[in-house]
Amino acid sequence: MRKNFIILFLIFLISEASASIKEKIIKNLKSTNNLTFNFEQNINDKIENGKCTLSYPKKIYCKYNLSNQKTLVSNGKSIVIKTSSSYYLYPLERTPLNLILDKDYLLNKITNIKERVIDEKFINYKFFENDHEINVFFDYDTHNLIGWQTIDIYQNLSITFLSSVMKNQKLKNNLFNLPKRN
Repeated sequence: MRKNFIILFLIFLISEASASIKEKIIKNLKSTNNLTFNFEQNINDKIENGKCTLSYPKKIYCKYNLSNQKTLVSNGKSIVIKTSSSYYLYPLERTPLNLILDKDYLLNKITNIKERVIDEKFINYKFFENDHEINVFFDYDTHNLIGWQTIDIYQNLSITFLSSVMKNQKLKNNLFNLPKRN
């Protein structure tokens, strides 16, 4: 009897700890209006890095540390990838970023799926949507978003790591205006 009580007590403690991590991530995400961060992105073994500002809902501005002056901008509806010699315009809804940049979508998914704790350093949530596999990662201690990984219908793997994350910074009004064509 006592042994059963101890086992039930331990199970309760483990589930409470897990619930509190999820609750903290949800609370932190709800209070996040924007994030500014450095990033490293690996797309099919091609590594790029730079600095981004993400603003909910669905806006992002990234300046890459590349000689071709690459920028990525979403105004919440469209996404532009511009370099010194090219300009690509896509509907945001056709990309995994449409979901990653949607705080309400993330909150709904996080609320309804079980997290995976990785080495007591990272919290991972994995979900599937529109032929995309999406993993989002949060820091175990700060509960901040620290990265994402996507696999698209063509099995292209994209991994983005965030560092030096700053929350709720004052942003320029025109930061998310789509750049003009070259």
